[in-house]
Amino acid sequence: MSTRIAFLKGHGTENDFVIVPDPENAIDLPPTAVAALCDRRAGIGGDGLLHVVRSAAHPEAKEMAAEAEWFMDYRNGDGSIAEMCGNGVRVFARYLQRAGHVAEGDIAVATRGGVKSVHLAEDGAVTVGMGKAVLPEGDVTVSVGERSWPARNVNMGNPHAVAFVDDLAHAGNLFTPPPFAPAAAYPDGVNVEFVVDRGPQHVAVRVHERGSGETRSCGTGACAVAVAAARRDGAEPAVTGTASTYTVDVPGGRLVITERPDGEIEMTGPAVIVAEGEFDAEWLGTVQL
Repeated sequence: MSTRIAFLKGHGTENDFVIVPDPENAIDLPPTAVAALCDRRAGIGGDGLLHVVRSAAHPEAKEMAAEAEWFMDYRNGDGSIAEMCGNGVRVFARYLQRAGHVAEGDIAVATRGGVKSVHLAEDGAVTVGMGKAVLPEGDVTVSVGERSWPARNVNMGNPHAVAFVDDLAHAGNLFTPPPFAPAAAYPDGVNVEFVVDRGPQHVAVRVHERGSGETRSCGTGACAVAVAAARRDGAEPAVTGTASTYTVDVPGGRLVITERPDGEIEMTGPAVIVAEGEFDAEWLGTVQL
């Protein structure tokens, strides 16, 4: 008799995820299974998978169990493991609330990037503590066709090159990675953000995520953009002593990024659960072959 496995589907600014609740870490999810579930034609479809596990039940999270009951075992859509996903954490927290595991207010979520603080607001917005940005030294340029721009090198636990442009159409189709220089700046590739101004401390972005092409939203990318914009605008919080907040429009919606004088960055945005159901473990076994 086949086993039915529960799942949900959710998104944060159209960065979408398959959610698999598994408190005791009893479900085997090898890369082939994750990729099959995230397949948009033959599976459920998603940019990634949120495996919901109690920290005490997962070998990578046991040491964080005293701080955070729940571990976000995040996987990319191709099945590979990732340290963090800002949009994913918001959706993860929304699931925990829906399932009755947590209530509105402050919670902690364990990730491979450490324990993240999350606030579930009464109005439905979710705020995630994203840590501090690192700004490596050195000039960087990115190019599309015959155009090139200087870019700000920002690391949010993953690398970003932020370029301010006159028109988002100048980013091209973003199917392939925009060339950058020098090559040594990003030995493992880079996420590239193309940014235009919409108003005071309000920008719009298109992003090429390494390994994925253009995506509807990138949480760490939105944070990198806000950090770069604040430096460009002379509003660096560590210098001014005042928090800096930028509204960042992505193709899938809107995020609000605040950097405090101590360097800590918070990201606020929506998180929506859109469906739930079951899939057949027998089918999952066939795609692992």
